[in-house]
Amino acid sequence: MGLDFLDNGSIFEHAITCAEFGRFHYFLLALCGLIYMNCAISVSVVSFVLPSAQCDFQLSSSDKGLLNAVPLLGMLLGAYFWGCLADMHGRKKALIAALLVDGLFSLLSSFLTFFWPFLFCRFFSGFGLSGYLGICFSYLGEFQPKIYREKVLSWLEMFWTVGIILLPLVAWGIIPMTANYAIGILRYSSWNLFLTLCSLPSILLALWLTRFPESPKFLLECGEFDEALVCLKRIYTENTGEPGEAYPVRSLIENEVRCSVISIQSKRSLRSMKTVKTPKDLKNLLNEVWYQTKEMFKPPHLKNTLLTCLIQFGLTSSYYTLMMWFPELFNRFETFERQQPGVDVSVCQVSSVYIEHDGALNKADLCGSAVGESVYTHTLWIGIACIPTSLWMPLCVHRLGAKFFLVMCLFVSGIVAAALYFVKNAMQNLILSCLFEAFSGLGISVLLCIMVDLFPTNMRVMAAAASATFGRLGSLMANITFGLLIDSHCILLIIIFSSLLIISGLLSLALPNGNDKDLD
Repeated sequence: MGLDFLDNGSIFEHAITCAEFGRFHYFLLALCGLIYMNCAISVSVVSFVLPSAQCDFQLSSSDKGLLNAVPLLGMLLGAYFWGCLADMHGRKKALIAALLVDGLFSLLSSFLTFFWPFLFCRFFSGFGLSGYLGICFSYLGEFQPKIYREKVLSWLEMFWTVGIILLPLVAWGIIPMTANYAIGILRYSSWNLFLTLCSLPSILLALWLTRFPESPKFLLECGEFDEALVCLKRIYTENTGEPGEAYPVRSLIENEVRCSVISIQSKRSLRSMKTVKTPKDLKNLLNEVWYQTKEMFKPPHLKNTLLTCLIQFGLTSSYYTLMMWFPELFNRFETFERQQPGVDVSVCQVSSVYIEHDGALNKADLCGSAVGESVYTHTLWIGIACIPTSLWMPLCVHRLGAKFFLVMCLFVSGIVAAALYFVKNAMQNLILSCLFEAFSGLGISVLLCIMVDLFPTNMRVMAAAASATFGRLGSLMANITFGLLIDSHCILLIIIFSSLLIISGLLSLALPNGNDKDLD
């Protein structure tokens, strides 16, 4: 591969272990955990805004579908861009940039009451979101000794769960407010305030991240041995209280002769290139991206790349589609139960009798509606249901292994998706949506955790980005398919999503076990 010069990571593992585990790692976990929690909030924030914003934007059903799809499109197009940036210029710089792109565009969108500018900003918010969602695990994992790596990464799922719980609570406290300010054609109401508050964490976290160092593993991979040693000394000092001179590792250049000098020089020149100013700079950048991409699809990485991309496609497409459509299913059940109380009916039967009167909305639907209280409570219960699995994984991952959790989550999620066919009322739908979120959401976190061990440093984030691109593509296709088939071919959808998850579970059995593996 040309860049794995640290003897399978043993030099780095010795160095990071000597820096010990302590205060620095707890603060880093808090930072990355809050970033991941911010992901959970940013992914779902629009779903709470839509019912309240539809009057300001005069939204039709197709406009709502577009507004749900555009952030996913931004995530699809952004994933590989940020992966390349992080693998060539560093995790820290890419994380800060991605957080600022999401935060600033989300903040701008909160002051807009015109649909197309709002849509434009949500696209770039999704573009930035895909960056820190993919980089967060690699950045955190590259600071961890191998004995703590899986456990520390596993705790990120708990932060995701906290985000799912916090979002409906914040929305419930702000959106029902009647505050409404108008200056000419510009309006600022409670949903704008909610969106403003939800955009601020990205900006604040980007500022906090400037206080942390670049990944020492990435610096070593780039041949920046002195900078890596300074970083490790800082970690040692913060963890032990001892001065950096007491750090037992004196040099990180023992195996420098093993590395490809050409590769390191290329890596250093790209890393030091602040902007692409000339055609030659652009050519060098594209050549490096193409080289890294080809490396992922060659042995020995080809098998892992294909497996993770296919698993991500099946898992992410099912997760994002079903979680976005569960509220609609709640609404259909509740509407049916109000009209025909006491009558049990399956989800497919409810969908088959659901009629939208040529897609037209009456004035009450358009401007008089708000987020129903049940939406907040259902989302809150879904978040609370994730707590047991979020605690189970970090407490048991070292004993059972991350691969066990991935296989289990995929198979359980597949069974839950199949069980949708047997749902007879809104309560059963809520129970299944809780189970689905708990296990499929955990599965996504576990897969990102596993990928830290599967790929070497110089392509780790890019590999995560490639799999995320497949996942986002699947999400877009699945959402479109779901909308087209839910009313007329409901059983076919259940078969498709259940099969995708079960097949992904079978594919995950072929992944290597990564427990206690040195970081390449």
